[in-house]
Amino acid sequence: MDRRIFLRNTAIGVGTMAKIGFHDLKAEELNAKPPTEPGASAKATWGDGIGRPVRVASIGFKGGAVPLEKMASLVDEEGARGTDVIVLPELSRGLDDASEEPLHGPTITAMSGLAKKHKTYIACPIDRKDGNRRLNSVVLLDRSGLVACVYDKVFPYWSEYDVQPPVNPGDAVRVHQADFGRLGFATCFDANFPEVWKDLADKGAEVVVWPSAYSAGRSLQAHAINHHYYIVTCSETPDCLVYDITGERILYEAASKDLNISRVTLDLDRVVFHENFNLDKRDKLLSERGQDVGQEQWLKLEQWFVLRSKRPGVSARELARAYGLEELRHYLDRSRVAIDQRRGREFAEENVSPNSDVAGLKSSS
Repeated sequence: MDRRIFLRNTAIGVGTMAKIGFHDLKAEELNAKPPTEPGASAKATWGDGIGRPVRVASIGFKGGAVPLEKMASLVDEEGARGTDVIVLPELSRGLDDASEEPLHGPTITAMSGLAKKHKTYIACPIDRKDGNRRLNSVVLLDRSGLVACVYDKVFPYWSEYDVQPPVNPGDAVRVHQADFGRLGFATCFDANFPEVWKDLADKGAEVVVWPSAYSAGRSLQAHAINHHYYIVTCSETPDCLVYDITGERILYEAASKDLNISRVTLDLDRVVFHENFNLDKRDKLLSERGQDVGQEQWLKLEQWFVLRSKRPGVSARELARAYGLEELRHYLDRSRVAIDQRRGREFAEENVSPNSDVAGLKSSS
């Protein structure tokens, strides 16, 4: 993966499936459609509360140890509580020589009905049969019960090659434009490969869900620190970790028995900035619009600060952009472009992250 290419393949998802059932689609077809512009769908939720809240439920258990009927009951109960995304653990139905099932098999069929019933997204990992290929897949169902996105684990673990037939590696990271924001996916052993997490950032992920067989801990924290998205885990340990856009661990819950259910609400409108080139603009924003936006955190050692909205209907991210503040992600991308240009490299517009102004990047360098 070329570290200089930031967003050549911007986000993956399905935006035009309103009349198409998932029974008629293959994974590669699901992932072929471009998404809407970042933030476009999410704007609809800003008036519903402060910031851009998304409610996530993580239901952890050992894959294959919970019958489908019980798994459906757990999802049904969480859906009835009211949530935006329900995440299930890696290979929720297990992995053995007989656990393969197609996209339209019993697990996704059951989860599809529950997603539609409760108008929630469900991230359901399965041992997926796709023609002659076997894939460790996370299947995302949207609020209408349709398959919105399929992520195939790009770094399977060694034991996944021991089953017959062996699991095939996936070929691409996936980020889906949901109605609340941009949702990315990684699975278990992916935690050990930084290029996966860089690609998620380059594709604009705001929250990454990570189903897994283990907890990972600091490995995930490093990715949250480096890329400034939320990470929510669902493991068969079972436990749940949540990391903030600053890298801080904001939740850790572990069950003493065989089931862990964790719930968290994340504000996707919170945004982190570096002090460089931003302080005067920040001070003007807070002076003129202090009733709308506040500085939630100042991280002195990192020279970062976090802004968030203070009242419903206001976006801290959009106000900061209107006042000319540059998000930390974009600042680092701009710096990389400028430094590489000094090395004699050039960048086409389509290779730079979509929220960046290419002319501005070049003139600033």
